[in-house]
Amino acid sequence: MPANSTGVYQKDNGYWEYRFVMMVDGKKVNKKKATDAFGNKLKTQKEAIKAREAAMLEARVGKVEKPKVSRRMVKDVYKEYCEKGRKDRAYQTIRKQDSLWENHLFAKFGNRYVDEISVAEVMDYLAELYYINNFSYQYTESFLKMFYLIFGQAYSRNYLSVDDYNRLCVNKDTRIQMPKMKSEDDTDIVAFSKEQLALLDKYFTGTHAETAYLLGRYCGLRINEVFGLKWENVDLENGTITIDRQMQYQNGLIKLIAPKTRNSNRVVYMSHVLKLHLQEKARQREEDAVRLASLREQNRRLIEDIDGSKIYSTELVNCLPNGKVQTVNSMKYPTREIKEKLGIQFKFHFLRHTYGTMMAEKNTPTHLLCNQMGHGNIHVTQKYYIAISKSGIEILQNNLNSL
Repeated sequence: MPANSTGVYQKDNGYWEYRFVMMVDGKKVNKKKATDAFGNKLKTQKEAIKAREAAMLEARVGKVEKPKVSRRMVKDVYKEYCEKGRKDRAYQTIRKQDSLWENHLFAKFGNRYVDEISVAEVMDYLAELYYINNFSYQYTESFLKMFYLIFGQAYSRNYLSVDDYNRLCVNKDTRIQMPKMKSEDDTDIVAFSKEQLALLDKYFTGTHAETAYLLGRYCGLRINEVFGLKWENVDLENGTITIDRQMQYQNGLIKLIAPKTRNSNRVVYMSHVLKLHLQEKARQREEDAVRLASLREQNRRLIEDIDGSKIYSTELVNCLPNGKVQTVNSMKYPTREIKEKLGIQFKFHFLRHTYGTMMAEKNTPTHLLCNQMGHGNIHVTQKYYIAISKSGIEILQNNLNSL
């Protein structure tokens, strides 16, 4: 227990509270409180200790004078963030932020002072994007994140008062938030039915995209993880795949970079079907290396690996027999053709949803599925256990009939 934890204790509801009794100018001050100076509940012992110390200081010297806020326009705040605040951000994150700023936010808010923007104004803007402009819920959410980013940067540089920042970003009763989701968007999980999977299995069999499809189908890998997979990360003896990088385009160049989150680094177990397929592909790869040696040498291209070194495209699992590299764009043609010929709205990411849903239906322990899918939060994984699928309804009906 911390040495300065005197007067701090946890309540039955899980929140924390502090109290103190002290003499100030000959007068006894007795205080007991379960919130901080901004009315937020104290969730941890550390928060309670900090709130108690701040309250005792205020009791001794009176209300602490707040530092004078320097006014800045939103464009200046964003410029300062770009120069000093995002050196650790991923390349694609930077591109997305700049796109939102240049194509949308600058014209509307760039020449405004950051401290004059209200919660209602931002909420109206998000509602217009979502309901009037019909932007997707996920895309609209990226604007919300940009506002939090800008206001956070402004607060850290003393361009926003603590009261304004708390009203905009902290207080759950007043802070900016997403518009209410439309009923047609109120689903995160899209899984293929058994009948659709049978059609997809048949479609991809024997095609250049078969391996990529099977990795999504039986491992739930993200598309960038699929095309960034190297043979050295495939353990055919133990039936495992190590995910520690992904493919990404940067300024028109193909690169292998670290996964977006720490939890995306993981070891995934193969199904029997996938293992047999990769064993055959590995055998064929050895034959191609001899039979098509000259062609592969001509077609292979150098790709920058995660450590900055150069590797050949032939080291990737998803490489054509002639040495040409396959990328995330390799799924564009199958996606169009599947819609035209099979009438299935195919997105590669739906294979990941399908994998998660089917594994949940088979009562895979949540923590194991969370690990296999590389989720950073187990609550994301739990969505697959409550998603309604056709096979899930059949299980429910069978269980009801057995009562």
